[in-house]
Amino acid sequence: MNDNDTKRLSRLTAILTQLQTKRLITANQLAEKFSVSTRTIYRDIKALEQAGVPILTEEGKGYTLMEGYRIPPVMFTESEANALITAQKLINKNKDASFVKDYSEAINKIKSVLRTNTKDKANLLSDRVVCRQNTGVNRTSNFLSTLQLALTNFNLVKIKYHSPDTNQTTERTIEPFAIYSTQDNWILIAFCLLRNDFRAFRLDRIQHLTTLNEQFEPHKMTLQEYFEICKKKYSS
Repeated sequence: MNDNDTKRLSRLTAILTQLQTKRLITANQLAEKFSVSTRTIYRDIKALEQAGVPILTEEGKGYTLMEGYRIPPVMFTESEANALITAQKLINKNKDASFVKDYSEAINKIKSVLRTNTKDKANLLSDRVVCRQNTGVNRTSNFLSTLQLALTNFNLVKIKYHSPDTNQTTERTIEPFAIYSTQDNWILIAFCLLRNDFRAFRLDRIQHLTTLNEQFEPHKMTLQEYFEICKKKYSS
């Protein structure tokens, strides 16, 4: 196998990974990612189809894999495994218990597909990497995983929220929009039906949370547009 064949095989594998990772991806996006022409991507897609990969084309939108199709587990390189192990050390210090639990379970599944030699080295690295943030390993919330599911499935959420500024606890029904992390806390951006406006909620101040069966219409604006609106509001 010559160098060009090796590069193409590597690119075909990477395209498959991209197709499985994203719901839709265009030829232009793939061409830009792999620094090739769109014509090359068209040939690659055709080669994958001829190999039996069920790729669907949505006119004007891009490529996607047939629902239910899965490729075999990806074999991680040693450097990739090291990056995941290091990330686990950082996440273990996170203050949301649900996030730590879900990531730890995901890492265990990833470790199961590592080659024995890589797995041994990953375990060695795990014993030798220390993160000094949140040294007391304080868990101040347990809602991140639930809120992520509500956000992606557009479910209304009912919360009991305590505001230390007013020392009041209120019950609100909210539409989760985005989640971001500060150095110390996770922040939920949501449309509050009580205030009829977007509000930011610290997860460590949510005392109780229930995901409702009722869904809401997805908001059209992007997170960047939201931040721009906030910037204008507070600078005026």
